[in-house]
Amino acid sequence: MNVPSQANKDAERLSELSDGFRTGRLSVLSYLTGLESRFAGRESLVKAFVPESLDRFERFRREFARLESRFPDPRFRPPLFGIPVGVKDIFHAEGFPTRGGSRLPPDVLQGEEAKSVGLLKCAGALVLGKTVTAEFAYLAPGPTRNPHNLEHTPGGSSSGSAAAVAAGLCPIAVGTQTIGSILRPASYCGVVGFKPSYGRIPLGGVIPLSPSVDHVGFFAADVEGTTLIASVLCEGRAARRELKPLVFGVPEGPYLEKASEGGLRHFRQTCDRLSDAGFELRSVEMLTDFDTVSQRHYTLVAAEAAIVHGEWFDRYSGRYHEKTAELILNGRTVSSNFLEACRAGRERLRAEIEDQMKCHSFSVILAPAAVGPAPRGIDSTGDPVMNLPWSHAGLPAVSLPSGMSGEEMPMGLQLIGSWMGDEALLEVARQVEEVFDGHHH
Repeated sequence: MNVPSQANKDAERLSELSDGFRTGRLSVLSYLTGLESRFAGRESLVKAFVPESLDRFERFRREFARLESRFPDPRFRPPLFGIPVGVKDIFHAEGFPTRGGSRLPPDVLQGEEAKSVGLLKCAGALVLGKTVTAEFAYLAPGPTRNPHNLEHTPGGSSSGSAAAVAAGLCPIAVGTQTIGSILRPASYCGVVGFKPSYGRIPLGGVIPLSPSVDHVGFFAADVEGTTLIASVLCEGRAARRELKPLVFGVPEGPYLEKASEGGLRHFRQTCDRLSDAGFELRSVEMLTDFDTVSQRHYTLVAAEAAIVHGEWFDRYSGRYHEKTAELILNGRTVSSNFLEACRAGRERLRAEIEDQMKCHSFSVILAPAAVGPAPRGIDSTGDPVMNLPWSHAGLPAVSLPSGMSGEEMPMGLQLIGSWMGDEALLEVARQVEEVFDGHHH
């Protein structure tokens, strides 16, 4: 059974909505009526949102009435005026319990509202609800299904956020990525996922998994919408852009070999499309020590998760899913010296990749966004390995829908930028998206 196969078409263009809502050309209330009926038809199948006891649309209308009375004049309305946002359930948001996809008592998990949620609200966005997360943003899946085919996983751990945007249930949803929790679900669900440079979006008010490598990021229908959200959420100064001809790097070697046969074939075809469109691609041996990097990353995540969950796990170990419990128990065996070495490895890897990018004049690196299409079944969220090195190095990365697999499931292309080069990366992503949409640059 499928939700209508135009799931890709369902994801809504943020720029059109934001422009329409601000100017009053589009009525937020009539949009909400349409959204409510879409919810009624789809949410019970996709299960992207955490169920609420009260009516989420009544609450949203009340909040919108308050927002509208604050900004009666269209000229002074903020950029995301009236836009509904899905918030991954490890972010604290005022008026919502935080459960983290877990069976722990919600009162022990509460905290100050996430800084990122506050930034979105300041920009006029309103929280439509909490989206389903894998337990504590690790691997144990929630009930969410892939809107393109309900028999397949949406990916994780930001499962609900990716599925909500893909199914047209909200135009923006925030999530986190520690290994591959934004780019993989974006790829599986056929939407754009963006994970900025480490630290560009504040982590405050989010239940951590591994603070040294947790990134806040988000999902949207297209690069234009992604760029708008980035302008609201990304703090600090971007690296200065150098306008020079674009060169795309292809990281040959053990890392790329982790993709499935079909995934790699699709990636090579995507690279050919970009060459045909006039972009320059260069292949270079990279990440030759990939297995070491991978081990280091998993050790780091386990050790930090064990620290984050120390007291909770002592009290409630029986309520944790076995996958999360295993992670925490493994993490408790990691010595503090080894943990420090793993943390130091992040800057080392970042410097190595940056050196290679400079040496070969790469504007961005291209890679598959996932090993292949979303696997069948929802007991696994799929393999995050294609996202791991870029999360470890903290480099900005974006996943763009790049076509469909043989089984008619979405595929994604991952673009990785240089450190703090987030805005430049999104500019390149826009040009790549034009090729995928059939407009050559």
